[in-house]
Amino acid sequence: GSSQNNCDFETNLCKFLPEFNLQPGWIRRNGQSGMGPPYSDHNGNESAYFLLLSSEMQSSSAALRTNIFLPTDEEHLCQIRFHYWVSQMNGTFMVGLQKHSEDTVTNIWQFSGELQNQWNVNTITINSTEKYEVIFLGMVETQRQGESIAIDDITFSEGC
Repeated sequence: GSSQNNCDFETNLCKFLPEFNLQPGWIRRNGQSGMGPPYSDHNGNESAYFLLLSSEMQSSSAALRTNIFLPTDEEHLCQIRFHYWVSQMNGTFMVGLQKHSEDTVTNIWQFSGELQNQWNVNTITINSTEKYEVIFLGMVETQRQGESIAIDDITFSEGC
């Protein structure tokens, strides 16, 4: 079913994010964690989990890297839908693409700052002739209190 294409972070298992527990910075939390906003996931559920990057955690940036995906074709583009939260300060959230032959990450989407302190949803479409990885990158200023970025329910289409 489609559930195996979805990372909702209710459990640690998500086949698309191999190192998701090894990344410093991102922590799996729910709205009752006492770590500041968001106080619920994007469905308004206070006990449901999401990934959080908080300025309280001494790590100013954190990347979330997918498995290596195979090249896309015309019939099967890779669509990735995700929910995200950025606090009202200076947090930045971006999505990057790293192709197999390149060392650098190409920024394909960035959250510029409107609609803050609420859950938003976005879908990105990837077209690549070679193997690639997708990187979700959050950045906060650790000097500021209560700055946070959260991500929830990442869904991958069949083309990924």
